[in-house]
Amino acid sequence: MALKKLITATAAAAAVLASDAAWADRLQDIRNAGVLRVAAFDSNPPFGFVDPKTRQIVGLDVDYAHEFARRLGVKLQLVPTNPANRVPLLLSGKVDLVLANFTITEERAKQVNFSIPYFASGTQFLVPKGKLSAPEQLSGLRIGVDKGTTNEIVLREKYPQATLVAYDDTPFAFTALRNGNVQAISQDGPKLVGLLATIKNPQERAKWEVPPFAISSDFIGVGLPKGEAALTDWVNATLKDLEAKGQAGRIYDAWFGPQSNTPLQRNFRIGDKA
Repeated sequence: MALKKLITATAAAAAVLASDAAWADRLQDIRNAGVLRVAAFDSNPPFGFVDPKTRQIVGLDVDYAHEFARRLGVKLQLVPTNPANRVPLLLSGKVDLVLANFTITEERAKQVNFSIPYFASGTQFLVPKGKLSAPEQLSGLRIGVDKGTTNEIVLREKYPQATLVAYDDTPFAFTALRNGNVQAISQDGPKLVGLLATIKNPQERAKWEVPPFAISSDFIGVGLPKGEAALTDWVNATLKDLEAKGQAGRIYDAWFGPQSNTPLQRNFRIGDKA
């Protein structure tokens, strides 16, 4: 009887190991396929957006994706995503990584792996100039949020009396704000600064502002398939090396440096304690 139990237990363990081996070496699979598939935003500057001149997706997150593909010696395939589709794309196996301003949370970490943080930001607001000066005012506002974001979750928890209207992506929420359907929109501060920079008319841009307060502190990481230890370790090591060699700083300055359209002081370095 004991022998039968041992054989059964051994067979079960072997089955688990075989199952893990079948899907837990994505790093080698990527090298074998010669392609790295990365989900990135295509309408959220400066993290990911379509360059009107080249019609290619560019941005801070995309620059990191190019670095990963270059170091792996493979081609990069960008898969456009919106906030709500980031986890489903990983769960369905349609992408290898998510680089799309992806905030690290305990809830998401139950479904996906996260790298160490490579960016930090917080939940802020875009409003008509002079209409919002303190967090206490949020409870009386109608606020546009992106579906499936931590910004939406934070607002629902901290300001339950605020009226939230969910949109598929930030540009849709901004259109609603312009049309008067909402009184404010919420997103990570750097994304809102990037959104304002897309308004070419100075008079139009001057109508809006991002008040200088945040209601959360968030860390952004690379999203990976759950259980992919080798790929996660490789991404972490690569991020640390990009910081050590100054490439992470150059990527940041390209999109948020003093000469960029969205100047924002860099207050987080890869490897800082999150």
